[in-house]
Amino acid sequence: MTATFKHLWPLDKSKIHLNHGSFGACPTAILEYQRRIQDEMEASPTDFFVRRSPDMLTAVRVELSRFLNADPEGMTFVHNATAGVNAVLRSRQWKKGDTILTTKLLYPACRNALAFIGEEFGVTVNMVDIPYPPKSADDIVERIIAAATPGTKLALIDHVTSSTALVLPIARIVAELKKKGIPTLVDGAHGPGMTPLDLTKIGAAWYTGNCHKWLCTPIGSAFLWVAPEERERTYPLSISNYFYTPQGRAGFRAAFDWTGTADITPFLCIGEGIRFMGGLLPGGWDELRSRNNALVRRMAPVVAKALKTTAPELGDLNGSMITIPIPGLPYSFEANGLHPLMNRLYAKHGIETMITCIPDGRSALRISAQIYNEPAHYEALAAALTKELG
Repeated sequence: MTATFKHLWPLDKSKIHLNHGSFGACPTAILEYQRRIQDEMEASPTDFFVRRSPDMLTAVRVELSRFLNADPEGMTFVHNATAGVNAVLRSRQWKKGDTILTTKLLYPACRNALAFIGEEFGVTVNMVDIPYPPKSADDIVERIIAAATPGTKLALIDHVTSSTALVLPIARIVAELKKKGIPTLVDGAHGPGMTPLDLTKIGAAWYTGNCHKWLCTPIGSAFLWVAPEERERTYPLSISNYFYTPQGRAGFRAAFDWTGTADITPFLCIGEGIRFMGGLLPGGWDELRSRNNALVRRMAPVVAKALKTTAPELGDLNGSMITIPIPGLPYSFEANGLHPLMNRLYAKHGIETMITCIPDGRSALRISAQIYNEPAHYEALAAALTKELG
């Protein structure tokens, strides 16, 4: 892949960016689109927020729902997937002795949210161990389902795990839990754009996902989708200005649609992100996803060789990110919370990648692939790793 695509991003060209998965990266054209909307907002705030924004948000909600094959009446916007997870968890009527089922692959912020629920309400959090690399998709499903009990009131499962970059067989997990009467909240932070996401097929009670990662929209754009049976008892962290009317509660849409004055322009860029990214290659989104997945799988062995190991070959359990355990390197972090090797790669070689701690305590390197990346980026990383690790 050449500069044909790199020039579409405002990323620092003197650096190599292989950590798209953490925060995403927004193309210049979409940032300019956002700036125009912000200018309209600042030019006439009352007109923008009161008269125009409801229809604008509805249009984006419909477009995003079409892209994800979801009922638009269940679609609302949040600023990140963590906010979506917290909205659902804080909406539930927890009782002492209830159990929440999750895995040890859970994103740290969501792990903290569960710890808070556990302390506040006496809820037990059952965290299932899933080895990395996993034995198979079947083994992942079996481990999760085997941990479900009659006291399990909710399951919180990642679609794409953060530290290990596994694309879990989420539709199978949701279906098996549903047979046991357990609703599933899916943390799909990486789902939109990386996977061919079909919310109807997945069938979760709740699905929350970031758009600023693989849809490449501005930071602060995410969604929470809620199934019909859960809409009237799922509430935002801040109750809307229009939630109560003289006739009583106005329902799900009213609860989320106006939670206070905020910059809603990241939400309004979601449709533009879908169109822009889907128009970069002749085959649209399918080709973009396939291209990214193929690139990271092709280059992972090159990086792994520099680490004196082999890259896991996990088939459909990997998407546009791959995590490679680093032999003999204990996990540690410096004052900025990042692994020393991650800091050295950036400071000495201008390479941004991610060093994570996988559940068994090992350090691991996670590489991402977006269309602005090319093979030479991973070759440079391999060379830098050889110098740093010997």
